[in-house]
Amino acid sequence: MTESPVAVVTGGASGIGAAVVTALRERGYVIGTLDLSGSTKADHAVAVDVSDGTAVTGAVDEIRAELGPITALVTSAGHYEMAPVSQISTQAWQRMLRVHVGGLFHASRACLPDMLARGSGAMVAVASELAVGGGDGDAHYAAAKGAILGLVRSLAAEVAGRGVRVNAVAPGPTDTPLLSDDSPWRAADYLSTLPLGRLVTPVEVAQCVRYLVCDATFSTGDVVNVNAGAVI
Repeated sequence: MTESPVAVVTGGASGIGAAVVTALRERGYVIGTLDLSGSTKADHAVAVDVSDGTAVTGAVDEIRAELGPITALVTSAGHYEMAPVSQISTQAWQRMLRVHVGGLFHASRACLPDMLARGSGAMVAVASELAVGGGDGDAHYAAAKGAILGLVRSLAAEVAGRGVRVNAVAPGPTDTPLLSDDSPWRAADYLSTLPLGRLVTPVEVAQCVRYLVCDATFSTGDVVNVNAGAVI
């Protein structure tokens, strides 16, 4: 075990999650990650499907035994796909909710006891600007991300009096492998609608996450929009 603060990051193998691992390490955290691939730059990585509550509990127990009590949680595991409602299968709908909302629920339930016992801690969930604005062809993704905001606010109200802060970031389309080269979010006509005229980067989102974890001691139940002005 280490005496350094311990953060758990879901989806830490790539994209926003990998950038969060780097950003928190720069502030002295040791990192345990939960990711399907299990391949990360974390201090302890566990291959796990965050939609499986039993597996998540076991993975967090493993990280705790290896690194020490959990002091921060960042949930960034997820997947993205576009489809009109008529073409979203029941399986795809349920999978989207299980990964995004279920992943946050399972990880929170596994990590919160350490924070509550300590009387301090921070959680940040990665939502999406689509949770606020919706999107054509994004119904199941937007619904799952919108549910994250409700869960974050409810958790924040539940644990604020016990020293734990719970916030969210809502990135716009981000320059990660989740967006294919032919994604409409990369198209010039879309980018021209953004006040900043470009996608945000994983590093920029991670900087915001780090701020909420490390510095925003006044903030809980908040949602910070990191989206190049897509939602103002």
